[in-house]
Parts: sequence; C-alpha cells; structure tokens
Amino acid sequence: MRDAYIVTAVRTPGCRRGKGAFKDTRPEDLLSFILNAAIDRTPGLEKGQVDDVMIGCSFPEAEQGLNVGRIATQIAGFPDHVSGATVNRFCSSGLEAIAQSAMRVMSGWSEITIGGGLESMTYVPMGGNMARPHPEYTRERPDLYISMGMTAENVAKRYNVSRQDQDQFGYESQMKASKAKAEKLYTELVPTPATRFVLQKDGTYKKEAVLQDFDDGIRESTTLEGLAKLRPAFSPTGSVTAGNSSQTTDGAAVSILMSEQAVKDFGLKPIAKLKYYTTVGCRADEMGVGPRYAIPKLLKLAGMTIDDIGLWEINEAFASQALYCIRELGLVKYMDRINIHGGAIALGHPLGCTGAKLCATLLANMRTKGVKYGVESMCIGGGMGAAALFELCD
Repeated sequence: MRDAYIVTAVRTPGCRRGKGAFKDTRPEDLLSFILNAAIDRTPGLEKGQVDDVMIGCSFPEAEQGLNVGRIATQIAGFPDHVSGATVNRFCSSGLEAIAQSAMRVMSGWSEITIGGGLESMTYVPMGGNMARPHPEYTRERPDLYISMGMTAENVAKRYNVSRQDQDQFGYESQMKASKAKAEKLYTELVPTPATRFVLQKDGTYKKEAVLQDFDDGIRESTTLEGLAKLRPAFSPTGSVTAGNSSQTTDGAAVSILMSEQAVKDFGLKPIAKLKYYTTVGCRADEMGVGPRYAIPKLLKLAGMTIDDIGLWEINEAFASQALYCIRELGLVKYMDRINIHGGAIALGHPLGCTGAKLCATLLANMRTKGVKYGVESMCIGGGMGAAALFELCD
C-alpha cells in the first residue's frame, strides 16, 4: 500500500459560539475560505487537480447541511468534476475525513485529496435543531442520549478525578494557550474573514467583513481562584464546570493529501505521513474514556509504545476525561509533550472540525520541534475513541 503525504494543513481561528467573531459567519463561508487558503499555500496545485474533498461535520443540517462538503467546495470555486462528501463520526469527524481521504491515496484510488472538518455551533447548536431520540430505545438505553457533560461527571466520580485537579488542568490549558497566542506560535492558523452586520443611520444593516486572526475563546486572565468559584454546570453536586470543560466553538480546518508521485510532480516537501488510524467503542455513559482504549490499539498497530511518541494532541473535551486517560495511559511523565499550546478548554471544541484542527496543530508543532512521531486522539460522543499516528517527513 502506498504512503499518504500531508502537504498542507491549515485552520481558521476558533471563535466562541454565539459571542465570538464568527457568530454571523455562515459555516459554508468558513469552509470555502479555508479550502482556498489550503490551495493557495500549496505551490503549483490547481483546484481541478484535486480528486475529492471529504469534510467532517457533527451536525450536518441547516446551514451546514445538504452535503456541505460538496456545497462549500463549489462555493470555493472548485470545478464541477471535483467531488465532495460529508462524514460524521461526531467529535472525530474531521480526523475521520482526513483518514478516509488518506485511504483513497493509499489504495491508489486517488492522487490528490482534501480532508477536513467544519462546525458552526452558533448556527447549529449542540444536539441539532430537531433532535428526535428513539422513543422506546431511550427507556432501554438512555445512556446513548445522555448529555456529554454528565458523561464527564460520570468519569470524574467513577475514577476519582477531583475538582481541584480538573481546575488545575483547565488553568494550565488557558496559560499555555495564552503564551502561544502572545508569541504567535499558532503557525497553522490562517486569518479568516468574519462577517458582521453594522447598523446604519437609516436603520438598516450593512454586511461587512473583518479579518479574525486569533482564537477568541482564550482567557488570559484565568486564575485558579476564579475557577474554584464556578458552579457545577451539569449536576448540583458535580465537579464539571464551564472552566474545566471545552468551549463550544465555530471553526474549520483542512489538510491536502498527495501520493508520493504527486509530491514529486509538484516538487513539494511534505509535512508528514498519516501512518495509522483507528477507532474503538466504549460505554456511552463514560464516552470520555475513549482515548484510553484507542491509543493502545493504535500503538499496537504501529508496533510502538508511548515512549516513542514525541508530541500528543489529546482533545480536552473535559478535564475529567482527559486527565483520566493521561493517567491510565502512563502519560503523566510526558505532560510536557501533551497539548503544548493549550487544548479545547482554552481554544474550543468545534465538534466536527476538531479532528482536522488538531491535525493541523500537531503537524505544525512537530515541524517546529523536529519531532518524528505525533499522535492525535479524542473521545467521541456515543461512546467511542479515535487515534491517529503521524510521521514527520525528513
């Protein structure tokens, strides 16, 4: 089987749902912009040379429905013969899309593909606009429809992750992100037009666009004292708060993948190879434990151990589940390799985008640090985990 090379990996900023810079920016506009940005950053590549575009989206309905993977590709100006699709594996949808795009290259079915992810949690809220759980099955298996926040509470209680530890983890995420923002370390981030509607003197609104060049959910002023004062968000007696949970966020990210021959034809220096990808199921009512099982499965496929991995991006859906997984995997000794520029508690978790966003971040950091192997992993709503191994190209 052939190798799949990632030659470009970029993302928009992540902006707070309902309050951030992208609250008036349609999801198709976010995605079409970052698709064009990826093409612009790949010397010699023309849109018509891409075979297929696969986009992850956790709630593909309303403004991000009707196969947004195809629609946004058309809005971005790709010719008709470039196909597009949308895939949903909830929180790992963006990574799933990249993996499926890679498999097309690896199998020989395609030479050039794009994989990515999108979520506007402003336009389509958590749970979607019209949730319809199965009426009988909700009585038999209510855990399949449980709030993600309650799964985080379950993990905290069952595995003894204290409120203090969760708040400490959330604080460190904010501080790492604040430092990275100040030092402009998010090299994978592309300044992105944000739509806003400005009231005119005649009472009408004018549509304008301003460039958004930073993740606007980072809270530089976070303190442990302030976090300790926050009330539990999901249970009156719980320990999971807004301060130790991921932010609901808007954003998009994509990666361009090529075969070895295509890389040579374009004279490009690829960033990394996607070597392995795997998924695994777990109990739905503690879905956050997913990485604890997905990562060992991935490393077994690769014939590697945690000691071989130089950088990790483990999605911070909640501090309780991220801490549990880190502890169970024996990664505490490598905390300086995990989410080195902060995670979703500070930067946000735009559901279907996150897998593609973390890929862009991980590859940028691997290249900067000269790290040979990096792993991306996340838990998945409904009770799953996903993990991928990337190898930096020389």
